[in-house]
Amino acid sequence: MPRPLSEQQSLEQERAELPGQLAAHQQKLDATPPEHKARRERLEWQIRRTQKRMVEVDAMLTGGEKLSHPQ
Repeated sequence: MPRPLSEQQSLEQERAELPGQLAAHQQKLDATPPEHKARRERLEWQIRRTQKRMVEVDAMLTGGEKLSHPQ
């Protein structure tokens, strides 16, 4: 059984995964026809959420304060 990751290791792993998630959301958005407005809005929201999370994770790893996660 693998050891649990430390908070820093978890954040570093998440930081490494987020650009791929962002690219996947963008590809889906690019492939979604304009007439599918609800799907496009959901994908745009996912892109914004992922971008925000990238900033939060980077701030935590570079010594910034722990940011709250309002939902």
